[in-house]
Amino acid sequence: MKDFSLGLDFGSNSARALVIENATGKEFGVGVRTYAGGAEGVINSEHERDLARQEPQAYLDAMVEATRQALAAAAQHPGFDAAQITGIGVDTTGSTPLPVDARSQPLSNLPQFKDNLNAKAWMWKDHTSTAEALAITAAAAKTRPQYLRKCGGAYSSEWFWAKIWRCLNAAPEVFDAAHSWVEFCDFIPAELAGIADPAKIKRSVCAAGHKAMFNASWGGLPDAEFLKGLHPKLAALRARLYDQAYPAGELAGRLCPAWADKLGLKAETAISVGAFDAHLGAVGAGVKQGSLAKIVGTSTCDIMVAPLADQVPDIEGVCGIVAESVLPGHHGIEAGQSAVGDIFKWFAVEVLHEDVSVLPKMESEAAKLLPGESGLLALDWENGNRCVLVDQRLSGLILGLNLRTGREKIYRALLEATAFGARKIIDQLAASGVEIHELICCGGIAEKSALFNQLYADILNRDIKISGSSQTCALGAAMAGAVAAGAFASFAPAQERFCAFKDKVYKPIPAHVAVYDRLYALYSELHDGFGRKGSHFDHYNVMKDLLAIQDDALKAKRGR
Repeated sequence: MKDFSLGLDFGSNSARALVIENATGKEFGVGVRTYAGGAEGVINSEHERDLARQEPQAYLDAMVEATRQALAAAAQHPGFDAAQITGIGVDTTGSTPLPVDARSQPLSNLPQFKDNLNAKAWMWKDHTSTAEALAITAAAAKTRPQYLRKCGGAYSSEWFWAKIWRCLNAAPEVFDAAHSWVEFCDFIPAELAGIADPAKIKRSVCAAGHKAMFNASWGGLPDAEFLKGLHPKLAALRARLYDQAYPAGELAGRLCPAWADKLGLKAETAISVGAFDAHLGAVGAGVKQGSLAKIVGTSTCDIMVAPLADQVPDIEGVCGIVAESVLPGHHGIEAGQSAVGDIFKWFAVEVLHEDVSVLPKMESEAAKLLPGESGLLALDWENGNRCVLVDQRLSGLILGLNLRTGREKIYRALLEATAFGARKIIDQLAASGVEIHELICCGGIAEKSALFNQLYADILNRDIKISGSSQTCALGAAMAGAVAAGAFASFAPAQERFCAFKDKVYKPIPAHVAVYDRLYALYSELHDGFGRKGSHFDHYNVMKDLLAIQDDALKAKRGR
């Protein structure tokens, strides 16, 4: 009898559902639904620049619609029956924690907190907790340096404890009403399984290890004494969180009758422990030892794995090295950038006053330029720097503007800036002895933008492979569901069956590489000059060097 798996992928703005046939890895149906509320599901505030919240109920409503769409598409294949879906996997953004009551209900569902932004889900890109993150970093550096060694040397405002502490400081009535806090990737499996007690939720080691300073070597979460030094109420909360965390592929529970009816699935269907979208996206992209998977979306995440038997060094500026956060039997290594797709969207919406449909036209215009021809250099910090500086109090920069600078030049400079930021991460990994033999990109931008891929190949001076699935994160989630259901004994055979690559491989063009090496040297000067405290640079040369590089590009163009 045929069996299928369902992958549920919750991104920054929408939920996706993917039905996969386990025997063949064939995609039978896809559904997509944007979250309600705010701007494309993201609730911002005029009074707090760094606030980004979401409505938990919007996640559930979008999940129902996306799943129903995917099942309807799958039903077009002869012989398909939704009852044949045996496993469900879940990936979400993160760290996106939400406060819940003693029955695991989000506080935003309660009448008294319905309109309170602090009672909603604290989206991954909410940076209101910068002060708290700095205080956590300072406290850990003083008394628990081992905590920082496993999360790149600094704690981020994008992460679990900083956000919860911020809630305590900004909205103590919400914090006091919360029985516990649950990551988005733990909330969805628990909701589907009908788990009403937060203490019984199987928490994701991916979320716990990379964002909540969970590590078995010091007994799980940060100890109560350390948390008490931050605030006594954080220490009291620790007992209402969790002591264990589990990898994706472990059984989180089984689909309860109420949700089976809403989704149109069979009750008792196996549900995997959740994980973050990038980590299961890397699984769906075929990540293995020696490969780096770049999950390109509103932000990017760079994911690598190494066998648990290997001694992976502590790496400054990464988002953690966590056992089994990506694949069983492997360390998971995470890095990334706080904005990539969001930068391009910002340029279209806020600068050009268009919508994102203008971006293909921008790409066509920007592709006519040679490397260096724009005369511009940008820093990709419009949403702060996730890696390797771990500083959300940084902002974007475009250098070299003149009265002949057109929009296509600015757009190309923004594309190049994200690639320079990606190169910084790869350089940091290489300096720590992490070998990269293969680079895989996935996500909508990588799939659709030939210019993006070629720029990355040229600036990174590496071949770029593109994942074969347009729904790589959902595919990884479906694999987790298949493993949880017992359709596969582990992820390895599932990856062998499900993972593929596009035929086109983007290769670096030597002449372009040479120009981008010159530009990267200038980018590095600005990166360190603006981003590293105590750095002192004389930037007198930068504008003049940009003009010299531009002149060389124009000469090369005339000589074609």
